[in-house]
Amino acid sequence: MTSSLVQSVDWLTIAPPTLTAVIALVVLVADLFVPEERKQLLGWTAIGGLTAAVALLVPLRAGDRSTFCLTADTQVRACGYTADHFTLVIQLLVLGGALLTALLSLTETREKLPAGEFWFLLLSSAAGAALLPASRDLATLVVALEVASLPAFALVGLKRGDRRSGEAALKFFLSSVTATAVTLLGVSFVYAATGTLHLTELAQRLDDVPGQLQTLAEAGVALTLVGFAFKTAAVPFHFWVPDTYVGAPLPVAAYLSVVGKAVGFTGLILVTVVAFPSYADVWGPALAVLAALTMTAGNVAALRQVSTRAWSAVRLLAWSSVAQAGYLLVPIAAAAYSSDDQIGATVAYALMYAVVNLGAFAVVALVARSHPDNRIADYRGLYATSPAAALALAFFLLNLAGLPPGIIGLFAKVTVFSAAVDAGLGWLAVIMGINVVIALYYYLRWTALLFRTPEGAAVEKAAPGSPAPITLAIALTAAAGAVLSGYPQFALRFAANSLF
Repeated sequence: MTSSLVQSVDWLTIAPPTLTAVIALVVLVADLFVPEERKQLLGWTAIGGLTAAVALLVPLRAGDRSTFCLTADTQVRACGYTADHFTLVIQLLVLGGALLTALLSLTETREKLPAGEFWFLLLSSAAGAALLPASRDLATLVVALEVASLPAFALVGLKRGDRRSGEAALKFFLSSVTATAVTLLGVSFVYAATGTLHLTELAQRLDDVPGQLQTLAEAGVALTLVGFAFKTAAVPFHFWVPDTYVGAPLPVAAYLSVVGKAVGFTGLILVTVVAFPSYADVWGPALAVLAALTMTAGNVAALRQVSTRAWSAVRLLAWSSVAQAGYLLVPIAAAAYSSDDQIGATVAYALMYAVVNLGAFAVVALVARSHPDNRIADYRGLYATSPAAALALAFFLLNLAGLPPGIIGLFAKVTVFSAAVDAGLGWLAVIMGINVVIALYYYLRWTALLFRTPEGAAVEKAAPGSPAPITLAIALTAAAGAVLSGYPQFALRFAANSLF
């Protein structure tokens, strides 16, 4: 039976990323006509569009819809877009992360950044990030990856006249373009060896690759993973992270730390578990080693941050995000040795990390209004000037450390640790345990600083009034963290129910 080239489109299924892209175009056109004093309307339009996109996930909650499907025969139904539970959870994460980033950005766009360009780029990147978890063929996957990434380069360099911002954008761009080129080479090798780009068909055909094409297929699998390893900031593809976070506007750094990382891990899960399960003996050990190296490099670098150095708070969060990427890699590596169910641990951990890391960046953005250098030392005695902000940041840092009252942080780490043990990766579990202890030191050092007696200058330089959007972002993330800590099963149940 021949394939039908006529594909039906289920508009409700593709509604979340489509609406986000449409709102991006609306903002771009409206920017030409809205007067300068009313540019804030563009921000509220973007926030409304992202809120509507999140709401459109509700009708899809059954997780049983697909579109852009081809039926090549009676046995295989290859679809380019699938809205299963895995897709919906990741779309909730990236669209929710973009929404919180938008709240943090309202003040920045009013005071420092060009509003029209910023909102268009943010929404465009969010649309690509929402498309990626639903992609079920390599072509759509790569396109979604680039749609999410290309606007991010511009967002990093949007602080006009700031040399550090331009340098950060250039480093980010050159590194990412190189990784993308390698990935595209790998995809072409895989296509040459199998004759298909659909992930489900790839999983079948890679089991029966002709002997003369075996080396080509193995090289393609390895090269395809490189681009996604870069997006996750895994060692040795992590070197762009600290400079990029410091040079970028703080809301953009928050966006990259959560949504950018989710994009990379989602792509990595799709190509390994869905497309390349027959090559688990290749990517499994590689990801296990990457996980160990990444968490160790991130934690050691974070430990070495000097509290009086300019931007040390942002640098610590940047290196912390590298270390967290190592933890997130553990269940994916474990899936190669046991079952795909391990992937749910990565999803649960990613949800926890997204909430508390965005919250931490929200407090950092608040403190940056009175301390532009954003040194860790600037947080000494924060409780005396901004008790609510200090308590919120302490809660976020304790969650990242995996300590009470951040119960969800503790449960997420235990889930990841269990995935390694269940897969027989005892050595990786030991390395993870050592790294968790290392991380305790710098998280607790920062937390303790919040409640120390402030120095005289710190008392005099109290933080100005908190803008309502930043306050709302801190409140939302703190509330979400508290709910997840009180009811951790809400996130941890995805360990069993979020898979394809």
